[in-house]
Amino acid sequence: MKPLVLASASPQRRQLLEALGVPSIIDPSSFSEEECTESDPVARAVSLACSKAGQVRVRHPDAFVLGCDTLVVAHNGMMLEKPRDASQALSMLRQQRGCVSTVHSALCLLAPGDGAFHGVSTSAVHFAPLSDAQCDWWIRTGLWRDRSGGFQIDGRGQFLIERLEGDWSSVVGLPVYLLGQLLSQAGIPLETLPC
Repeated sequence: MKPLVLASASPQRRQLLEALGVPSIIDPSSFSEEECTESDPVARAVSLACSKAGQVRVRHPDAFVLGCDTLVVAHNGMMLEKPRDASQALSMLRQQRGCVSTVHSALCLLAPGDGAFHGVSTSAVHFAPLSDAQCDWWIRTGLWRDRSGGFQIDGRGQFLIERLEGDWSSVVGLPVYLLGQLLSQAGIPLETLPC
């Protein structure tokens, strides 16, 4: 298999691909999420993943290009994208503590030629009833940066989460099972991946 071009700078996504043995080239998209006018969270995640992949595909027309996007929806229906600053991240975390947020993680795989394959993995994240001191601690870690909803489910972020319904890798930002399905649809069966 030729290396997959990952249209994301996320180190977590890169690490997941490495752990899967999927050869990859990192070429992050610079697509501005503010350009997307879609308001439905699932449709927005798919649109953003496809826009990011499409932008990077121009530089790699003969490669498989993978675009990703992860959106968090709080229990009250509010969409929580990446916080601008620590104050907004703290507000997001306080809004989610003791509640359940829905995470939509979309992938768009563009194949050489005209092939385009996309899908969404949805999970429910049950937050612990965090105290103000615990919320403040999380903000001081700085690990909320560049994270939809202002949290992470890997590393120290696991202290925030009581339980998960769904796919852990999806909440990290690269739903592994979905990726396997898209690769198969694009003509790359799992059994052809390097051992």
